[in-house]
Amino acid sequence: MPRVLSVNIATHHFDGPNGPSGFDKRPVTETIAVSAPGDRRTGRGGGLAGDIIGNRKFHGGDDQAVYAYAREDLDYWEGRLDRTLTPGMFGENFTTEGIDVTGALIGERWRVGSDGLVLEVSRPRTPCKTFVKFLGIRGWMGTFTAAGRPGAYLRVITPGSVRPGDPVTVIDRPDHDVTINKVFRAMMTEPELLQEILVADALAAEVAAKARKRMAS
Repeated sequence: MPRVLSVNIATHHFDGPNGPSGFDKRPVTETIAVSAPGDRRTGRGGGLAGDIIGNRKFHGGDDQAVYAYAREDLDYWEGRLDRTLTPGMFGENFTTEGIDVTGALIGERWRVGSDGLVLEVSRPRTPCKTFVKFLGIRGWMGTFTAAGRPGAYLRVITPGSVRPGDPVTVIDRPDHDVTINKVFRAMMTEPELLQEILVADALAAEVAAKARKRMAS
């Protein structure tokens, strides 16, 4: 059964290239409350209680409330990089198992655990300098981009709580083909796909605006 293998939060700042960052997330064992954080700059920051969000210019807010990355994709990178990757090392809040994060549709909804938590897939993650510095891998931004395994940000539809091992059930899938992978490719390497991703109504507003701007130029 698909599940949240690990719940990860940042409890201290990592010294990123653009200032203090909440990238360094570590597994927790306790139950964590999850709710919509509000506006990126004026709200709480992240969706998980106690999780540090450092750079509010690019991170946090309702459309990036929770970041999920698949254990299967971490395993892929372990093979490529020949190094151990523990849960949270990609800055993810949820390390998942048994669910296709890369193939998740924008607007797809997940029920997590038994406390009523419902999340909605909103956008892919894009690599940044903080990610590069944290892993210390030269050329990592290009390597990560080329692989097309970005992980997914989710917004909170119904607040609840999460704990390690909670099951994940896909309860709704919209009628389009706009996956996390497709949006990532459109924004990063294949601009010819920009028009196609705009059919997804649940696409994060910031991503949709960037797509329209690029098409216009």
